[in-house]
Amino acid sequence: MNVLVVSCNHHQAGVQLRERLAFSSEQKLNDAYNLWRSSHPQSELVLLSTCNRVEIYCADERGEDAVELADVTSFLSRFHRVPSDEFTSSLLAHSGVDAVTHLFEVACSIDSMVLGEPQIVNQVKEAYRVAQENAACGPLTNVLFQHALRVSAQVRTETALADGRVSIASVAVGDFARSIFSRFDNKRVLVIGAGEMAEETLTYLKSEGVQQIQVCNRSHDRAEELASRSGGEAVDFARLDELLGDADVIVSTTGASETLISLERFRAARKRSARQPVFILDLAAPRDFDPAISTLDDNVFLYDIDALEETCERNRRARQNEIHKARSIISAQTRVFMQEIYHRATGPVIHRLREHWSDISRSELDRLYRKMPELDEEQRAAVEATISRIVNKLLHPPLEALKDEARAGTPDGLLTAIRRLFIPRE
Repeated sequence: MNVLVVSCNHHQAGVQLRERLAFSSEQKLNDAYNLWRSSHPQSELVLLSTCNRVEIYCADERGEDAVELADVTSFLSRFHRVPSDEFTSSLLAHSGVDAVTHLFEVACSIDSMVLGEPQIVNQVKEAYRVAQENAACGPLTNVLFQHALRVSAQVRTETALADGRVSIASVAVGDFARSIFSRFDNKRVLVIGAGEMAEETLTYLKSEGVQQIQVCNRSHDRAEELASRSGGEAVDFARLDELLGDADVIVSTTGASETLISLERFRAARKRSARQPVFILDLAAPRDFDPAISTLDDNVFLYDIDALEETCERNRRARQNEIHKARSIISAQTRVFMQEIYHRATGPVIHRLREHWSDISRSELDRLYRKMPELDEEQRAAVEATISRIVNKLLHPPLEALKDEARAGTPDGLLTAIRRLFIPRE
């Protein structure tokens, strides 16, 4: 059993590198799965790509022929057309037990910028769904991701990790926006994009008193759906430049593959405005707004995902006790998971080992009977009983050791050794 996760997230890389390696749409994900299958048809795969992480989960039951880090690096380089030497130093790889623990921590939001944020578990669910639709999952990834979702639910129930401001949207509004505006009931909000993050951010803005909401999206139907749920107005995407100049708060969460608002485009919109303070929250990956926009004038306040890091770290420090509780649950559930997986892995090996030795015994007995046809039924039964006891005694030590290590969750090396020593390659 081999599980490998390769990640490029907010701890290892800046937003620009993550943008280059992101799978920013479902079509890109579908194309990536097709490319992976063409070179690794026997390896399971789940791709998790969010605004602050890109992670590749590989699982393989082939032992020494399993996918390695070099395979994943080559895949990323080929798909994104980025030379591998430009990003390999920013990758972090985990395998085996460490990979399982890492996924559990991600699903429980231990590894998030905003500790306990509920959005990440939905992103894990979505990544798993897309992988299933692309027929990229298998026995290992199915049980791994299903177990991760159960662990996330347990942590949410048994700890206070998610209490208070725990999502990127709530921290952005509660800490950043409130540092600029003392009131929101007289502010005009422009939302670019109509996805889950846009809706969540609107929820927090409305709780602060926002009443004027405009939703702008390439798909006008989706803009109307979000506007109707939030009490806002859907506006034509062609009016975006006009709307940029009128808004007090701009929230952008599109899935555009390139920068949506350049410096020149925003400068032109700004000239048509009263140059009142404007708060821009760019939650897209890749970014929707050119970072240089923040230098346009003193009343432009632009924040992207990376700008939330310091606030999120304070959030993390304030919840150290809850982190400890969550990690204890994750550690216990990792052991349970590994025991279950290794128990499943040892079963077929034990079965094949018994079958192999049984075939050898039968072959040797048949040879003996051909040489000694005078043996009667009673004598043959005595010989067979003796052979059976010898086989059982020889098999007992390795099988007991395998069962013991499976219960402890660490039989990888022993499984490989037994396969090599006692079971012929097919």
